[in-house]
Amino acid sequence: MRVAASRFIFCIAVVLGLAVFGAGDAYAQQDRVWVQLEAHPDLQTADRRVRAYARVLPDVNGYRLRTGWYAIALGPYSETDGAAVLAQLRAQGAIPQDAYLSDREIYQQQFFPIGATTLEQGGDTTAPTITQPVTPVAPARETVAEARQSERLLSREEREALQIALQWFGHYNSGIDGAFGPGTRAGMTSWQEAQGLEPTGILTTGQRARLMADYQAALDALGMQRVRDERAGIEIDLPLAMVEFTRYEYPFAQYEAVGGSGIQVLLISQEGTAATLGGLYEIMQTLEIVPLEGERTRRQNSFVLTGQNDRLRSHTVARLEDGQIKGFTLVWTPERDSQMARVLDMMESSFQTFGGTLDPGAVDPGLDQGVDLMAGLDVRQPDRARSGFYIDGSGRVLTTAEAVQSCTRVMVDGRYEMAVSFSDPGLNVAVLQPTQALAPSTVAGFPTVPVRIRADVAVAGFPYDGVLDAASLNFGTVADMQGLDGDERIARLDVSLEPSEAGAPVLDATGAVVGMALPAPQTGRALPDGVSFALRGDQLAGILDQAGVTARRAPVDPQPMSRNALARYGANLAVLVTCWN
Repeated sequence: MRVAASRFIFCIAVVLGLAVFGAGDAYAQQDRVWVQLEAHPDLQTADRRVRAYARVLPDVNGYRLRTGWYAIALGPYSETDGAAVLAQLRAQGAIPQDAYLSDREIYQQQFFPIGATTLEQGGDTTAPTITQPVTPVAPARETVAEARQSERLLSREEREALQIALQWFGHYNSGIDGAFGPGTRAGMTSWQEAQGLEPTGILTTGQRARLMADYQAALDALGMQRVRDERAGIEIDLPLAMVEFTRYEYPFAQYEAVGGSGIQVLLISQEGTAATLGGLYEIMQTLEIVPLEGERTRRQNSFVLTGQNDRLRSHTVARLEDGQIKGFTLVWTPERDSQMARVLDMMESSFQTFGGTLDPGAVDPGLDQGVDLMAGLDVRQPDRARSGFYIDGSGRVLTTAEAVQSCTRVMVDGRYEMAVSFSDPGLNVAVLQPTQALAPSTVAGFPTVPVRIRADVAVAGFPYDGVLDAASLNFGTVADMQGLDGDERIARLDVSLEPSEAGAPVLDATGAVVGMALPAPQTGRALPDGVSFALRGDQLAGILDQAGVTARRAPVDPQPMSRNALARYGANLAVLVTCWN
């Protein structure tokens, strides 16, 4: 589309050039003047603007002023031709209405075009020669009928370029088809109103030039350029004024923010299968750059991940074709929403793949490593980690109410999303319902009679906030069959537990669930080491009935397990419950 825009801008430049030139050698002998358009205090802004004007108008120059500012001016011309240029372009809306004629004395050094010397007396003052056929010149004040007539001479690509520009500035939100229907006319009217122009719904020649110049200036500010990454095998347009390449960290080519832009880009490139794609889908959702809120679409050979919170936005696309997974992630801050929506469209429409994929060995040797990092990117950490266990064959999980209180999202084992189907904060019990089909290999069995005091028990939980991949057993004994306040639904245990082991199943030697570990009571007193509490297993069956779950009974007269067998059983039964916000 940028090619179409450039062709259109060139045609406008040619039209305007014919409109104001024709004096030939005559004005070279007269005093020279310039049409000054704008001035800016910094070179970066002036350079961006002068390049935008140069795409639309002939004889565009950039000069440093004696005041230290940087000016954009057309010329040089004779006084007669300069006045004609000024009047013509003002009338067509192609230059600011406060543009004026200036002389040589205010300019010091030329910075655009590079190497040009138009300030030197005797420089090339010959009017440009146009050799190719062009659109007839529009009158100085184009009527609506004349604007419509000149509009008919536009090619389809030029019409599409106008729609793209209107869309970029938020005045048009329909398809890019080159057809000027009601939607495009409404967009043109909206743009004219925003510019303080008569809202006719038909752009004059000068207005089209102005719109396209502003569009090109916006693109220049973003630095949208085609990037061809030979190692990743990806070609895509990127906003290189806002990001710069930093490193390869398999499977990503990483582009970080420039000048505090808040923009980040990842190019995704790796060999793989549908299973690899699914793994990447799960991994991406653990990264800080992919907020939890947002639409997710997972198909056999592709996925789309969007995320948003009050600090961050991101959009990830990945596709599997011919054993290669390729895609990209764009990350931005909320204040750039409208701007990045257009950048995202350009990235998606320009995205192409070729060649191979990134080498798995593409890793920066100086990269920081850790369980909270993946390819140098921060892995999101849960707000809370607790334990739980499967209570039926559909994958429902029992845990503490405290584990899932005020959570935006609840996950089991970092892979399965759960919904809270029942919660009793008074008993500190919650039942989680999986949002997808699960079939656990091990399900809790509850005894019908209470466990005996001083019986050996094992707690199968996740200490240290789930740093370990599997549940570990913590051995102890039953100290009492009631809580400190005499509550007979509670058992007191002689075993030391970490906070993240709350919700874990308490097992006897046969594997029966004789309790569920509870958080330390908030009594305001420091309890002795090794004192912990659990909801009694013989009470849990009745609680599960209230939650609509039929508790599975433990076998009668089972045989005790060895410690190794009990450890395997507990690892299959217990799950890590994480709370995310």
